Amino acid sequence: MTRSRRRIPALLLMLAAVPPLAVQAAHADTPGRQHDRHIAWKRCAQSPDDAVGGELDRAGAQCAQITVPLDHARPDGRTIKIALSRLKATDRAHRIGTMVLNSGGPAEPTLGMPLETRTYLKQVASRFDLIGLDPRFVGRSTPLDCGWPIGLWLRSAGSDRAGFDRQVAFQRDLAERCRRGQGDVLPYVTTRDTARDIDLVRRALGERKISFLGYSYGAYLGAVYTQMFPGRTDRVVLDSAGDPRTYGPRLMQGTEDEAEHALRAWASWAAEHHDVYGLGQTRRQVLATVRRITDTAAERPLKVGPYLVDEHALPQIIYVGSAADRPADRAEFASTVRVLNEAANGRAATPNEQLDGLLAFLLTSANSQYGSAAAAIICGDRAAPRDPETYWNDVQRSRSRHPLFGPLKNNIWPCAFWPGSPREQPTRIGNPTPALIVSATGDAATTYQGGKAMHRLMTGSRLLTLDAVAHGIYGEYGDPCVDAKVNTYLATRTLPPGDERCPAIGRR
Repeated sequence: MTRSRRRIPALLLMLAAVPPLAVQAAHADTPGRQHDRHIAWKRCAQSPDDAVGGELDRAGAQCAQITVPLDHARPDGRTIKIALSRLKATDRAHRIGTMVLNSGGPAEPTLGMPLETRTYLKQVASRFDLIGLDPRFVGRSTPLDCGWPIGLWLRSAGSDRAGFDRQVAFQRDLAERCRRGQGDVLPYVTTRDTARDIDLVRRALGERKISFLGYSYGAYLGAVYTQMFPGRTDRVVLDSAGDPRTYGPRLMQGTEDEAEHALRAWASWAAEHHDVYGLGQTRRQVLATVRRITDTAAERPLKVGPYLVDEHALPQIIYVGSAADRPADRAEFASTVRVLNEAANGRAATPNEQLDGLLAFLLTSANSQYGSAAAAIICGDRAAPRDPETYWNDVQRSRSRHPLFGPLKNNIWPCAFWPGSPREQPTRIGNPTPALIVSATGDAATTYQGGKAMHRLMTGSRLLTLDAVAHGIYGEYGDPCVDAKVNTYLATRTLPPGDERCPAIGRR
């Protein structure tokens, strides 16, 4: 659901999209109107140990908070704060404009993203003001925290009905915690409201148009913005975009094949490195090792350092770890599986750095704010089926073909018990906005078929395909072909004449 762990949906009539802002927008965009004076820019570091803020300060960035309506239909009502950072263009003579960034999630903080994006942009970085914007209730914006005992709700239904029933109770409790603690704001934690916030930022910066770079869920957010605010974007890059029609509480459903393909590809790599990791000399043997680990977890939780990893959490760990094909990623996951194998065999198992971070994220309350906000966005954007039997039947149908990933991808989420109904219908994407959509053929989260669907719905777009197992591509995967094509578009605003393809680095 997140980049490198990473996620992703969508024509309401344009007038219906932004009724409360129509009059304000016309006034804000009059020639010569400047709003930047309303943003009180200051240093970013909030304390001596604020690593992100300190790095932004050293790079010459500025930070600020702006006030936006909780409910955009009531602009004079209750307000919240949106945190943003700005890394200004250094080549002011050739400045292109402002680029708003989103790193996905949903609910991944974006404040520090200008730092990494600057390196991806290379020479063209000097021509953009880069804006890292923490969406409402994310990061340093007004927070939302339901007080969850875990950081992320993604779990497998388990091996039997008793396990599924435990999941029903678990997910119901998460939703109830949000209803009790944050029920008054939950109706306003939506993608459409974040798009409205972005347009307020655009106006406050005095920009007629903004450029946008978004990954995974950020690609969906960018598409929603283009739909709600037509004509207000310049250059748009949507990386690892999914099908906007399927975004919502069941966005993982139907992606089992891609997850299986990624796991098999990793198993082939691990077999070639059996002398290092000892997981099996053939792909079949490596997959058998994984199966023994999961079977053991179904009988008893695996003791991994201070953590207990049960049959509900383990499939998510396998899914996340196998979803990238760079050698470093595959080696990291092989180390993780080696640790899990030790635990399954009853031996002392100490998690490596990657596994320790993931287990802390999944199993402890340290990242409750992240999971709370992510669930609120997804559950607030689209209604989920309410009857647990719907999910049980889907789990059972998928189990025979996908015994590992079927119960994970079809399991019930807290959205099934979310208080109330979504305030608005999901945005239906369908517009001619020029955009470059970047998609990987082996993406196990926002699948290649989903990227192609976004491309068809955004009729002015071009599709740039990478032959790889990857999620989060431009600048992150390290493919020079993709990076060069994206930077050429950002520098020139000229899309390729047709769709283009980059072969995986190892096959060139």
